[in-house]
Amino acid sequence: MSAQTALVPTGSRALGLGFSGNLGNLDAYISAVNRLPMLSQEEEVDLATRLRDKNDLAAAQQLVMSHLRLVVSIARGYLGYGLPHADLIQEGNIGLMKAVKRFDPGQGVRLVSYAMHWIKAEIHEYILKNWRLVKVATTKAQRKLFFNLRSNKQGLDAMSPAQIDELAKSLDVKREEVIEMETRLSGRDIALEAPSDNEDDNKFAPIAYLSTDATEPTQVLEAKAATRLQSEGLEQALAKLDPRSRRIVEARWLANDDGSGATLHTLAEEFGVSAERIRQIEAAALKKMKGSLAAYL
Repeated sequence: MSAQTALVPTGSRALGLGFSGNLGNLDAYISAVNRLPMLSQEEEVDLATRLRDKNDLAAAQQLVMSHLRLVVSIARGYLGYGLPHADLIQEGNIGLMKAVKRFDPGQGVRLVSYAMHWIKAEIHEYILKNWRLVKVATTKAQRKLFFNLRSNKQGLDAMSPAQIDELAKSLDVKREEVIEMETRLSGRDIALEAPSDNEDDNKFAPIAYLSTDATEPTQVLEAKAATRLQSEGLEQALAKLDPRSRRIVEARWLANDDGSGATLHTLAEEFGVSAERIRQIEAAALKKMKGSLAAYL
């Protein structure tokens, strides 16, 4: 189902609310919701009371339908974020339905005032999730700063120090936080890899210029030390062992890459001693090798 198709209210004809024909077109949807009759305060209180006391879903639907134009109006104010108008309206409709569910007619407040918070909250959440691949605002303070900065920023030019100070003061945040959020807003998503399979394009893609752990100085030194330990160091340590000890260590630990060396009993048969004696010789040889390898660690 497309975003625009999902906007079409169901069961509207049965309620006599004026929808007819195909509303898959966004302009047709907006035109239709603007023709829906608005409720008087008495009608609104009656419907909300029926919903609260009797869980009357027909009353809930009438409350929602009569305020769809409010969602369209609010969603229009967020078109500058580059997201589809239909999607913004759809998310706003979700917020409207949440507001209707929680609305208490006994508070003496009109639904239009109460619903604005829920509609904007749902649209804000949608924008933050879809504006960039990486979220630009996570905390409550960052979200507030994100939307206020977008509305106060004029064009694509960077804000002047005076504008930054003024906004930081009005929002009661640090000027460094304003600068950081402005930096996030000025960036954009970039594909790490080239969109084509052309090798020449891949050479100049951002991923080709990213550093790796292998080039980090500490990692380079550790890799060199490990290589030296495995070659020069290990050979010198083995050279200091007697032939039997060296044979046992090599058979137990260096015969196979997967570490599946000879068993104690196999070597015990080879040298005509007990398995316990092989274990003792192995322990002594490894201790001696550890001392020889200390210079390489």
